[in-house]
Amino acid sequence: MYAFVASVLVASRSSLIWNCNDTSRGSARYALALLLCVNLLNYIDRQALYAVFPLIKSDLRLSDASLGFLGSAFMFSYMLAAPFFGRIGDTAHRPRLAAGGLVAWSLATMLSGLAGGYRMLFAARALVGVGEAGFGTVSPGLVADYFDRKRRGRVLALFFLATPVGSALGYVLGGMLGQRFGWQQAFLMVGIPGLLLAFPLWRLHDPGRVSASAVDYPFSRGVVRELKEFSANRTYVSATLSMTAMTFALGGLAQWVPSFLNRSFGLDVGRANLLFGGITVVSGIIGTLAGGWLGDRLKQRTPAGQLYVSAAGFVLGAPLTAAALCAPSLTFCLAAIGLAELFLFLNTGPLNTVLVDVLRPDRRATGFAITIFTIHALGDAISPAIIGLFSDQYGLRSALLITPLAVAAAAFFAFRGCRFVAADQQAAEP
Repeated sequence: MYAFVASVLVASRSSLIWNCNDTSRGSARYALALLLCVNLLNYIDRQALYAVFPLIKSDLRLSDASLGFLGSAFMFSYMLAAPFFGRIGDTAHRPRLAAGGLVAWSLATMLSGLAGGYRMLFAARALVGVGEAGFGTVSPGLVADYFDRKRRGRVLALFFLATPVGSALGYVLGGMLGQRFGWQQAFLMVGIPGLLLAFPLWRLHDPGRVSASAVDYPFSRGVVRELKEFSANRTYVSATLSMTAMTFALGGLAQWVPSFLNRSFGLDVGRANLLFGGITVVSGIIGTLAGGWLGDRLKQRTPAGQLYVSAAGFVLGAPLTAAALCAPSLTFCLAAIGLAELFLFLNTGPLNTVLVDVLRPDRRATGFAITIFTIHALGDAISPAIIGLFSDQYGLRSALLITPLAVAAAAFFAFRGCRFVAADQQAAEP
């Protein structure tokens, strides 16, 4: 991980002498590479917590419900901070806002390693969420503005490779470092690289966008009126609800599957996270890249192509998720997890591309902020705690079976949005 960060720092030297108006292919590729690296750290710092759940549970003597609330602390602060940063992000210099968020969440991750008790750890994870909100609200639109519409699906798929790869690295690094050095040292180690990338990100050029003076500042007209405008965009609502259901499922699975493998098949923390992380990175890369490519290809035939790809992935992923949770053997379970993740990750590029395409450029940061708030408020801010509560009552395997139902709901909303996407894309044209 440190070598990866170092390579970006070396590459960043040339960026410091670019003209501020340079939006060449080279600068776009550099920006994508840098933002991808930062997004990787985003997910590494986020998922490292779940990798060391068994160690924290044993050390602090916590119930599953208390563990679940640690994940919810991050998500609640993330979703509450997102509207604030979205409001700023539609007019501010986006790379500097993202860099500030990177510094904040990296320091908060390291603070998690200094926690001596549950309350301090809870507060530190909440601060991680605030920092990541500063990056998450502006980064998709920032990446999209470097490339033309025809390539956005593939470009955003590359950017969102950070979801499976960063998550997998979070599991693997968190599990290995936690097993060897303890969970507190694991947090200290994974938090450092973000500080190294803050300066290159601060110096990144913000590409052409509606100027701040031209923007009708969103919340100056009132929150209710602003929300009504977004709710009238039926594709935006459908895509957001689909992402919400998907986030509910994946958030719960991401937090609890390593513990599920530990309890159901007797794997130690290091091996459980290594296996789950390895499967996630392979399936995630294949699924994310395939989804971006398929979405762009199918979009040439129909405006709803991106949504059809996402919906198909959900339809195939739901029964495979159920099969993995009911598997009688470790081999069958891991195979089903791999196939389920491959199909579920098909949606990553397409759904985010749909959101970019149906939002006006001067509304994207606000639109993504509302989406972030919604998908976490109704998704992974509550699913880990709900699963933890159900697990205390009925067992972890039974509690996790609510996730395939959420995946099926995601498919329903993706299909629903197909009817409206053409008209909403036209309305969003600058």
